[in-house]
Amino acid sequence: MTAAVDIKRVGFIILALAAVGIGALVILPFLMPADAVREAVKAEIRAVTGLDPVLRGGTSVSLFPTGAVSFDDVALGDNRTGAPALTAEHVIARLRFFPFLAGRIEIADISLVRPTIAIIFNADHSSNWSGHIETLARNLKPGPDRPASFSEIRIADGTIILRDEAYEIVETLANVEMALAWPSISRSFAATGRFAWHEQAIDATVSLTDFVAALQGDRSGLKIRLASAPFKFAFDGYISYRPTLKMEGTLAADAASLRDTLRWAGQQPPPGGGFGRFALKAQTNVVGGTIGLSGVNIELDGNAGEGVLTFDGRQTLQGTLAAEGLDLTPYISAVRLLTSGERGWDSKPIALDGLEGVHLDLRLSAARVNIASAKLGRTAVAANLRGGNLTVAVGESQAFGGVVRGTFGLAKSPAGADFRAQLQFSNVDLDQCLGDMFGIRRLEGKGNLSFAVESSGRSVYDLTKALNGTAGLTSRKGAIAGFNVEQLLKRIERRPLSGGGEFRTGKTPYETLTLNLKIVQGVANVDEVRMEGPSVGLALAGSASIPERELDLRGTASLLSISASSNAAAPAFELPFMVQGPWTAVRVTQYALQSNG
Repeated sequence: MTAAVDIKRVGFIILALAAVGIGALVILPFLMPADAVREAVKAEIRAVTGLDPVLRGGTSVSLFPTGAVSFDDVALGDNRTGAPALTAEHVIARLRFFPFLAGRIEIADISLVRPTIAIIFNADHSSNWSGHIETLARNLKPGPDRPASFSEIRIADGTIILRDEAYEIVETLANVEMALAWPSISRSFAATGRFAWHEQAIDATVSLTDFVAALQGDRSGLKIRLASAPFKFAFDGYISYRPTLKMEGTLAADAASLRDTLRWAGQQPPPGGGFGRFALKAQTNVVGGTIGLSGVNIELDGNAGEGVLTFDGRQTLQGTLAAEGLDLTPYISAVRLLTSGERGWDSKPIALDGLEGVHLDLRLSAARVNIASAKLGRTAVAANLRGGNLTVAVGESQAFGGVVRGTFGLAKSPAGADFRAQLQFSNVDLDQCLGDMFGIRRLEGKGNLSFAVESSGRSVYDLTKALNGTAGLTSRKGAIAGFNVEQLLKRIERRPLSGGGEFRTGKTPYETLTLNLKIVQGVANVDEVRMEGPSVGLALAGSASIPERELDLRGTASLLSISASSNAAAPAFELPFMVQGPWTAVRVTQYALQSNG
């Protein structure tokens, strides 16, 4: 019985308190004038932030059912430029409930409705927010005389405009929905929400461990998280900007397609294929406009590398990367030297548009490199890209069973593309090298190949028509595939009237082979072609059309015999012949018979 009575008493007390609260809410609007509430809210905003917003519109006060004050058309001026740093259609201050019941005005949180925030960096790297930030830093310093502060600021349907006068960059963040955890009793600050950039929604979280220190330019912990469909980004570390911007910490980024991310960011992706799955982790050190990445672990299209990278204010990426294995096939998949039937040079325009906006100075080494069907061993290259001009220096590459060194370059020009190359192939497998590069599979054995060429044109075919330079080849102990000169000469020597028969069978071994060409406007003129074998010698003269991939050569094949007196090889039988037709199906025919016997 006593318990029931106690429960009834508690119930009556709760009802009484509720009635008093409701009564206070009903009576309070008549006891607390709206003008006094409005002025109290303005005074608290000014006392807490030190900022003096300009109220250009009307003001409305709502005291029931909850206390709230709304200011229309609010602006925060910038004394340096005269342009407002912030404007908002409405600023709504929601009041704390219990202090309000006691007749005191204290702000619980503030909402900026459809604000426009302009952040402008001038040519001297100062900002239109510099004065406001200094004022905030002074007013947010902890101390006994610091007034009570609201703990949250909300941004609803906002717009942030970022402009850098030095680099002429303007970016707009739209549909900004953010909640800012204001440091009322703690030193930290956090902003959580989302915004849209280039029509893509991005979830964002930014936190500072010491907000006042960060405002003053002193060292503060910093965490950034950005996540969207095109990419993800995270940074954990520290930031300061006095006397210059400094950031240090761990950076991580990844994208399902780096090519799509570059397009979304308004950048022209590099020509060709590849640039798909991307991931990056590194220790980051930012000083001024230079970003240094150490302990880099980078993955791109399944390729993984380690090293250091630097990105400076001139938008130049520099660095050194090392990899165990690299597959470069995706990046050359759109670059074809030959047509699908490998019977002619590719005539599609060479795309170089994506090279102009990138500055690159990169050194790369790998234990294994795959380029389409070519398998390379240890390779070290340096790539320099500036103003659309790409130069690649091959320090050493274990390729085609030998070593490749030299440089080659490609640049955009009024003619389409400028190409230049100076390369030396030492002790390479000639069949594999010439076959993979030019589709020529006629020489077997090891040899040295060198060429220095240059050209201009819109396609690979156009480049071959304007090609100029020199080329040379030397080889020892190999063979020419496609015909057996020794058998042919012996048959003709025995039966001169039988004719040459079929030339395109077998192979002709040689001890030495020397070839020197001078290339003028796509025509390779033979300076010297000489082959010496155990019992056969060949000498050639003529020309080859590189654009049409055709030969027009005349030569003499000699059947050698060893002189007993001099122990030297001398021609015992000679056969003049012609080599004509496409590279892949040459016709070798005799045109006269001579005998020294």
